[in-house]
Amino acid sequence: MRRTSWKVGELARETGLSVRALHYYDEIGLLSPLRRTEAGHRLYDVGDVARLQQIKSLRALGFGLAEVRDCLDRPGFSLRRVIDLHLARLREQIKLQQKLCNSLEAVAARLGPAGEVSVEECVETIMEVISMSERLEKYYAPEQLEELDQRRRNLGEERIQRAEAEWTELMEQVRVEMEKGTDPSDDRVQLLAGRWMELVQEFTDGNTGIERSVGNMWQQEGTIYGIDTRRMREMMEYVSKATAAASKPQ
Repeated sequence: MRRTSWKVGELARETGLSVRALHYYDEIGLLSPLRRTEAGHRLYDVGDVARLQQIKSLRALGFGLAEVRDCLDRPGFSLRRVIDLHLARLREQIKLQQKLCNSLEAVAARLGPAGEVSVEECVETIMEVISMSERLEKYYAPEQLEELDQRRRNLGEERIQRAEAEWTELMEQVRVEMEKGTDPSDDRVQLLAGRWMELVQEFTDGNTGIERSVGNMWQQEGTIYGIDTRRMREMMEYVSKATAAASKPQ
């Protein structure tokens, strides 16, 4: 025989809600059973249970209790509008969570696989990553950051780490030639400039807007990842001269 009534404790056990929650729903007029036992206890019927399932479904979507009550009881209430608002809120939360995920991945990459660092070093790395994240948002448009994030995922962490090592070695080689006064048209410098542009291309995937954003950041910041940007700008100018020399007709 199909059941048609439930006491508050029975309904709590079947739905996974607490008795206190059901009492509170009654107090605020969200779920108020009309029937009572002879002892005066709440007695829920099939209609109450159906309403409770609706309440649980809307709560699972992130609706507040007041919104749930309006949705179920107020004539002309726009469920679509509330859903749209919650979708916008969820999308914003997803963006924030993705940003946090990216920051943690960057911290993990900086710490290395062993992770054997002091608390002070860990905190310093986290603060540096957060600072860099804020600077990226200053110079890059949201769609550029999204494209760079996708680019990073496509390349993979192993390739990213190799590229970072290549950049470090390449910048040192360029610095040495620049300080020696080697002419930008020299074959050695030409090879270095060619590799420089290849790494830039790999990072930006040919997006000129991202290239401009990179240039603006290096022009306006004092240090980036511990690198003196003034020195970096000098190397960038040196490489530009080498690139220009390579494009001149022989």
